[in-house]
This record gives sequence, C-alpha cells and structure tokens, in this order.
Amino acid sequence: MDKELKERIEEFKSYRIDKPPLEIIKHYQKELQAIQDALDIISGRWKIQIISLLCNGEFRYSELEKGLPKITPRMLSKELRDLEMNELVERKVYDTLPVKVTYKLADYGYTLVPLIIELTNWGKAHREKLMSEKNTRE
Repeated sequence: MDKELKERIEEFKSYRIDKPPLEIIKHYQKELQAIQDALDIISGRWKIQIISLLCNGEFRYSELEKGLPKITPRMLSKELRDLEMNELVERKVYDTLPVKVTYKLADYGYTLVPLIIELTNWGKAHREKLMSEKNTRE
C-alpha cells in the first residue's frame, strides 16, 4: 500500500463519529443511499468490464462479445441497454447494409474512469497479496 493511500485511509478513519450506532447510521443515510444508487447502476459481473473496454474507443457488438468471451449474447445486450439507459454508453446505428451498430462510452461514462482505475489498482494489489500469502504458506 503506497504512502498516499495510507494517509487517505487514516484521514478517513479520523472522521469517525462518537455516537451510538443508530445515530451514526442516520447521519450517513444520504451517503449510504448514494452508494446504493451507484451500485444499482454499475453492479453485476459485466458492466464495469464493458465500460472499461469502451474507455478505449468505439466497438461493434461482436467485438465486445469477443472481448468478453464468457458473456452470453443475451447478457451483453441487456448490460448494454442498461448502460445506455443510464446515459453511460452511446449506441450508434449506421445506415448501411448490413446495418452496423457501434457502442462507445458517453462523456458521462468517463466520470467512472477514476473508479475503474482504483478498482483495477485494488484488484491487482489484492491478487498480489493473496498470491504472496499462498506462497508463504507453501
């Protein structure tokens, strides 16, 4: 864990409220609702991965399908519709034969980039931690 992250964690810990648990919960209700709202939009096995791919440009449906080999076509369609409905992804239909459809991250979708970077960093660090603990046990 780097020094800056340790400092941020310690700063966060210093904000603790010295009140009974139910008062603490009441105090943080808006924050808890905001977290739930965010999770409702980006939760699931595939949404963050789709957003991460779309950070790199415009993709056709088949390209996304190949980039996420374990996703079913039905699930990919559902996740893309959800992301489009929440204005995170833009769908563009070209007037060609056959019809060409592409997906790209909307400007609003890019607001998730800091979250994706942090999730990626945490995931890498967590995997390294687990692997080093596994190696020390063996």
